[in-house]
Amino acid sequence: MTDLNPGDIAPQFVLPTDGGGEFDLSSFRGKTVVLYFYPKDSTPGCTTQAIGFTQAKGHFDAANTIVIGVSKDSTRKHDNFKAKNELQLILGTDEDGTVIASYGSWILKKLYGREYMGIDRSTFLIDGGGKIVQIWRKVRVKGHVETVLEACQALNE
Repeated sequence: MTDLNPGDIAPQFVLPTDGGGEFDLSSFRGKTVVLYFYPKDSTPGCTTQAIGFTQAKGHFDAANTIVIGVSKDSTRKHDNFKAKNELQLILGTDEDGTVIASYGSWILKKLYGREYMGIDRSTFLIDGGGKIVQIWRKVRVKGHVETVLEACQALNE
């Protein structure tokens, strides 16, 4: 597991996205980036989170911020997830988990006494210079989008 902290340079990556696109973190220098990792498309918590970011899109745009969600789901699943929920954010595909691991978000989880590896619902706020400003780990969906938006607005005042 990578131990990232605020002040560190965000690990560089390029990922395929929904709609046949590509997201290259370095091409967003000068903009604030909200990078969030989530377990799986179309599950209740992940859907609520993605809809929350979509509903706040205008506020993130006003704060010069781009939002990208990343999971191990295929781009086809991302396309279906976006269409079904009318999502207005970028969804990156990290099927081999390399980027997820580079941000320390591939962790040992426990559920009903069973241990397994999975994605830690986590969010990284990256400034226009590519530096990590804030990290949220083990995110609870309720109220999270608002917390992240406030941090983006404060960063870009």
